[in-house]
Amino acid sequence: QVQLVESGGGLVQAGGSLNVTCAPSGSIFSIFSMCGMGWYRQAPGKEREFVAAISSGRSTTYADSVKGRFTISRNNAKKTVYLQMGSLKPDDTAVYYCNTNCAGTTYWGQGTQVTVSS
Repeated sequence: QVQLVESGGGLVQAGGSLNVTCAPSGSIFSIFSMCGMGWYRQAPGKEREFVAAISSGRSTTYADSVKGRFTISRNNAKKTVYLQMGSLKPDDTAVYYCNTNCAGTTYWGQGTQVTVSS
């Protein structure tokens, strides 16, 4: 059974920073370095949207709304992917989900809440 476990969400004031992490367990743990990883978010009443992704080769892509403010990175030795969020805005308030499509299967984490107060 594959699990993606997010952590690090919380409450922060606008303009502040917050980091969230994602670590896999189960069958993809051993092949983590070969898996592209991503972050999505879903705000109340809105559809889930792409935030950032990092390939196995460490190429990164970002949604326009977070470009220049968020940084995705990975540590293959620690089997962990990170999302560093800066200059946070109230519009960044959402549940943040870790995602991977690895070995032909898509997996989602349970999500971690990020709340940005104005």
